[in-house]
Amino acid sequence: MDNKYFYDFLLKVQAIAKTGLLFSKDEYAIENYHQINNLTLAMLESFLDVKFDRPNYFKCDVYPTPNVSVRTAVFNELGHILLVKESKTGTYSLPGGWCDLYDSPSEAAKAEVSQEAGLEVEIVRLVGVINHTPFVSSSTTPEYVIVFEGRGAGAFHNHTHETTEVGYFPLDGLPELSHKIKEHEFQRIVQAIKKGETIFD
Repeated sequence: MDNKYFYDFLLKVQAIAKTGLLFSKDEYAIENYHQINNLTLAMLESFLDVKFDRPNYFKCDVYPTPNVSVRTAVFNELGHILLVKESKTGTYSLPGGWCDLYDSPSEAAKAEVSQEAGLEVEIVRLVGVINHTPFVSSSTTPEYVIVFEGRGAGAFHNHTHETTEVGYFPLDGLPELSHKIKEHEFQRIVQAIKKGETIFD
């Protein structure tokens, strides 16, 4: 069986089990859904060689749905792009992170740039949405990454402990990029901004 088909099948069965646990009132059905949930969880852990021991999709007690994160691409007047160095990995990424509850996507994007880069920005436009799944990326949960183009709106201020360095880099002299935005995704984002296009999936 094709690996991706098998993985997609397990995720679908897992989602059905969680939906059943959320809405079912029948005791026998609930017992069956628990069994299916535990079985698919064990199979997914074995298939992906990870342990889902933190709050994520597999611990979710609402309708299963992808997590949502934001990333913002900010260029300066020289055409250099803003990157932040992540404390945990020592690699660089576009500033961004998980969306907080009740924030709009653009509000979340501005907050993440402020926190990680120490820069207030204006959101210029939506660049697109990138689909991250455990099968095609290093993410351990399904994720939609909403990408914006931003414009600096002031001087730099202190950033949080999540990042150790912040700077603008020429596109032909990039540092090592984080796994959170892979090289081909980064280039796709840059090209979309240059051409005024919108990307998705």
